[in-house]
Amino acid sequence: MRISLTLVCALSVATAMPAMSETIDRQALVKRNNPHVQSVDTMASLTVGNGEFAFTADVTGLQTFPEVYRLGVPLGTQSQWGWHSFSNPEQYRFDETLVEYDFGHGHKELYTTQIKTPDRAKKACDWYRVNPHRLHLGIIGFDGINQSDLSDIDQTLDLWTGSISSDYKVKGTPVSVKTSCHPDRDMVSAEISTRARIPVTLRFPYPTGGHADDACDWTRDSLHVTELVSSTPNSALLSHTLDSTTYYINVSWKGNVTPERKGRNEWVLRPQDDNWSFTAEYSANPIAPAGLTASEVRDEASRYWDYFWRSGGVVDFSHCTDPRARELERRVLLSQYLLATQCAGSTPPQETGLTYNSWFGKFHLEMIWWHQSQFPLYGRDYLLARTLPWYETARPVARSIAERQGFDGVRWMKMTDPSALEAPSSVGSFLIWQQPHLIYLAELLHRANPSGNVIEKYADQVEETAKFMESFVTYDSENNRYTLRGIIPAQETLRAAETVNPPFELSYWHFGLLTANKWRERRGLPRNAKWDEIVSSLSHLAAKDSLYLAAETAPETYHDIRFTSDHMAVLGALGILPESPLLEFDTMNSTFDWIYDNWNWDKTWGWDYPTTAMCATRLGEPEKAVNAIMMDKRTNTYLPNGHNFQDNRLRCYLPGNGGLLTAIALMTAGWDGCEVKNPGFPKDGTWDVRWEGINPLP
Repeated sequence: MRISLTLVCALSVATAMPAMSETIDRQALVKRNNPHVQSVDTMASLTVGNGEFAFTADVTGLQTFPEVYRLGVPLGTQSQWGWHSFSNPEQYRFDETLVEYDFGHGHKELYTTQIKTPDRAKKACDWYRVNPHRLHLGIIGFDGINQSDLSDIDQTLDLWTGSISSDYKVKGTPVSVKTSCHPDRDMVSAEISTRARIPVTLRFPYPTGGHADDACDWTRDSLHVTELVSSTPNSALLSHTLDSTTYYINVSWKGNVTPERKGRNEWVLRPQDDNWSFTAEYSANPIAPAGLTASEVRDEASRYWDYFWRSGGVVDFSHCTDPRARELERRVLLSQYLLATQCAGSTPPQETGLTYNSWFGKFHLEMIWWHQSQFPLYGRDYLLARTLPWYETARPVARSIAERQGFDGVRWMKMTDPSALEAPSSVGSFLIWQQPHLIYLAELLHRANPSGNVIEKYADQVEETAKFMESFVTYDSENNRYTLRGIIPAQETLRAAETVNPPFELSYWHFGLLTANKWRERRGLPRNAKWDEIVSSLSHLAAKDSLYLAAETAPETYHDIRFTSDHMAVLGALGILPESPLLEFDTMNSTFDWIYDNWNWDKTWGWDYPTTAMCATRLGEPEKAVNAIMMDKRTNTYLPNGHNFQDNRLRCYLPGNGGLLTAIALMTAGWDGCEVKNPGFPKDGTWDVRWEGINPLP
């Protein structure tokens, strides 16, 4: 069931507001970070959304130039529910993607991988990797104008109200557009004022099935069709059918407007007034007109965002004198907005949110912690609570994965879609660090709301997650210890067949099983003795020359670029996770220093900088924490709209934004037992960081 954000606001504000400090002028803090655009910048498109649905606009306030923005930050209209599959005339079966492995667990294991041969098996893997894919639900833009027609551009995203104001001239005639998204409905609205009376076109693409693109194929008009289902004098219900997929768009307008069909998959609204407005609501099922005007949608959005910013956590850097503080504040505020608009829906988010497709629009469960752990840390646990119930939907599939590999409990998949089908992958299928995420996130929900029903709601998922973790470890009788083997760790440059005891995964197993036993005690159940035994006998992190290795089986870690590129996952063992008996503080300190000075930083990802900053914070190195979070590297770039840029393929990367927020939570509020104020910021007088509403990490 869709949870109303407006209802959440109404129920929560009474308890949230009195506890809040008034020391920070929140409205001033938010508004001074409003993105302001004054030219056609394809990396500065702006989004309105509600976590379940998002609409990204160009400088016109609509999506007038999708081809221009295609290789920038594209003009997406996406939802958590909008998915499509190409036909499967060859009747490929999922079991054709499976390959048998023996990783020394005492039984054979079946994994879905990207098979190279034989030909049919490869094609089956390719089909299941591409299908299903997330849909672009349609472009809405002005008709018949060119980029060269624009002048005097002045566009602002008002973060406090969640609306975009776009003012400019088209061939010298002023145009004003206000764009908003309803907080509870998959509805975008636009209020338009211009004597030019420019028509608005609704264009519907066919999907590309591409790995990373805007999901718009405009060359296959014959393969899909948009039809008028019904109409009233001020609305039209359209259906868009692509193969076996159909969804609906209810367009309503205020003013003298004439709708016309322009093509097989294009409709036009022709205004006869200078001032008019419209709403467009998207749905998987036919829907009646909402009866809302565009101004009413803007008012609803304003009420929600006013609540969002007045409650929950904020950080004010305006009293800092370090020259980097202003930019850090901008990144934090825009990341909060982007994650709430694009990563707070009924399913886990994809890495590019609801802006454009990456990995075919599928989401990655090892990334959910990076997207969403920050919500309960900033007092917005209700946003994580919208997503986490999906795990119950996925549980039968996760149980079947564990069963076919010979394990107990549930094994959470890596790359998937709302159906929880595991996508074939030569890397993702062998990852395990997504496994304890469910336990960690459920624990954060409970900590944020101990009196709620979190324990009752997620106890079964936590229990079955831990059962898999118990059955996955291997007992080494010669050394009287438990090991982890047959995995590709978070540092994905290592190989499954030869990797034993990667440090982050060992530490995460320790944290996950300890936490699962806490949950049993909270339910009045006895501790699971086997879990306690595993925790007490897990292998310690392997080191050489006082430096932790990427894995026990990687003695050449510091002499082979394969081990000093990609993610420096070892730092997650103290940073993402609290200190454990598996590691020695001094060795981790030496390891951190080596990585800080020598890592191949040009081969990292956006969440590696927060990982480094969190480890530095727990090590008591605040100067290095700030240096890490603000490191001047390509993958630590934040665009004018706040998106974390990676490269020309991933122009936005929301795990980087989420990781930034979680790191800032640790750097300000600290962790359980931390008695240092702002432990992640130097005490030299340049970082007078003020914050409120942030919860400590475990």
